[in-house]
Amino acid sequence: MKPSKHPHIELRQGESINEFMEGRLKLIQSKDGYRFSIDAVLLSHFVTIKPGDLVVDLGTGCGVILLILLLTRPVKHALGLEIQEDLASQAARNARLNGFEDRMNVVLGDIRRPPFAENSADVVVCNPPYRGVGSGRINPDTRKAIARHEILASIEDVMLAAKRLLREKGRLVVIYPSVRLVDILIRMRQFDLEPKRIQINHPGLTSSAKLVLMEASLGGKPGLEIAPPILGQ
Repeated sequence: MKPSKHPHIELRQGESINEFMEGRLKLIQSKDGYRFSIDAVLLSHFVTIKPGDLVVDLGTGCGVILLILLLTRPVKHALGLEIQEDLASQAARNARLNGFEDRMNVVLGDIRRPPFAENSADVVVCNPPYRGVGSGRINPDTRKAIARHEILASIEDVMLAAKRLLREKGRLVVIYPSVRLVDILIRMRQFDLEPKRIQINHPGLTSSAKLVLMEASLGGKPGLEIAPPILGQ
């Protein structure tokens, strides 16, 4: 990662621009606040994208997932939903910074009331908060706390939003802690989202699983593929 200067893009106090993917992707992020993690990269590599897909990212943060997909996949249009104004601003400016302002829109809004047309998305992606409100220490940084704990949106809220937004046989893709795998499988089926593909992340060959990537189909038929594991992330 290396810093980069772009005088035509407004930076707010405490922000910087960094380059990733050998300079193909430039991102405005907070220097000390919330920054994207490897989870977003894993999810963007895992998701199935078909030519012409409209993709919605629930809780888009700085927009990194959508930007990676626009750079590497045949996405027709991308919509990011973010409840925190500073992150929504970063995502919108990142779309302009990378030349995707015509194919990516960012909306300031709530996952619990997504301001998009029902049955309009081919793919919904989400890197949701991993922890319930009563589990673990809440980070004093509000942006980090909202990203890590179910303060403003629960996994049920994500499932309900996906069910509303997806077309029939549309795909929901999430990344979640492996210890909560059973929780998310149960909730997917409660919302008619049939798990179709799973890939599990192990830090090493002898390490227990850490994260699980899951793709579900709205109204899909039973049948689950378990992909080779991801090691070392």
